[in-house]
Amino acid sequence: MSPGTPPIQELVSLLRALGVSTQEVRQAQQDGTLVLLAIDKLALGQDLRYDLDDACQGTGLPEEELRHIWRSLGFPDPQAGEVLFSDVDLTNFAAVADLMHSGVVSPEVTYGMTRVIGSSMARVASALIDAVSSRAEVVLSAPGDDGASAVLEPIASQAGGFLPIFPAVLEQVWRRHLQAAARRRLLRGDAELGPGQVVGFADLVGFTALAQQVSDEELAGVVDQFERLAYDIVVAGGGRVVKMIGDEVMFLVDDPVSAAAIALGMADASHDAAGLSDVRVGMAIGPVVEREGDAFGATVNLASRATSIAYPGTVVVAPNLREALEDRPELAFKSMRQRYLKNIGRVSLSVLSHASDAPNTIRETIDERRRQMREVVREKLAVRASVEDPPGAPS
Repeated sequence: MSPGTPPIQELVSLLRALGVSTQEVRQAQQDGTLVLLAIDKLALGQDLRYDLDDACQGTGLPEEELRHIWRSLGFPDPQAGEVLFSDVDLTNFAAVADLMHSGVVSPEVTYGMTRVIGSSMARVASALIDAVSSRAEVVLSAPGDDGASAVLEPIASQAGGFLPIFPAVLEQVWRRHLQAAARRRLLRGDAELGPGQVVGFADLVGFTALAQQVSDEELAGVVDQFERLAYDIVVAGGGRVVKMIGDEVMFLVDDPVSAAAIALGMADASHDAAGLSDVRVGMAIGPVVEREGDAFGATVNLASRATSIAYPGTVVVAPNLREALEDRPELAFKSMRQRYLKNIGRVSLSVLSHASDAPNTIRETIDERRRQMREVVREKLAVRASVEDPPGAPS
């Protein structure tokens, strides 16, 4: 393209060169989805040649097994006669079939692994599409001499684009996590003989109300900031983030002292972060069932329920975790009145704090933080009102 070519025209020319029909391009222009259409055409880079019957014949997998694997990866059921699979797909299916039928792994383990792989890759892909879509809106709205290439270069360029390097990155990260998971289990020893793991939940206070007062973009910024804070503190403290659910993080820690440091660190960091409300944290220690990258069991339920009754900016711990930490001079505890927790019963929980924090200042700190957050929200609303109805505007 010559300098000064409008970005939209550059993108249209690229799509036509990829063999996209004029009608499909025009529809994408009307819908504002030209960049997404380009990614759709560039992402796979493979010819689709086989339907379900072809795939079964080429891999030796019974139809129901192949369907089950495909669904476990997160894709909709193949329809009869639908040309859906490439040579690479068939090679991978055949490898999975050999693995299952050799007895090395059971079908149940295979399906579990494909579910984990599918959900993980779906999240990575969604995050990339979100980032590209945001950038596309900016680039395509302003004329320039780089246009569509500025959006698509970081994805598809053979000289450092994301698609070409991703397989190598994925393999290396997977190997690193495999090693880390093995080490965790080695250090943990026999789970039945030890105290178990610490399960923690931390969530942003007032997130639902905030969602009604700020734009989607501002809300996404809050979630991103919270996610970065959670990963930084949990991982640096020797824990593992199990999952993020919007305004909540679930984490596991093998060492109770490290878990206390992580929880108090998150409470402190969120208090100091200008764009975040306080977090409240709940933790318990005990046996945990880990499956497909998630965690389950009574300990998880207790930690979750403890979080729901914590005050903003505080850490609430179950009795068994308090027992494991009470001899630590740098920590302090304040007993709460017994609470009835749904499906658990009455439990005597405690507020965990730094020993230097005077217990009688906790309520003052909470009240001050609430006042600060109200002022921040008022300022945001005032700015928005001045933009929507500037001074001097006709009534």
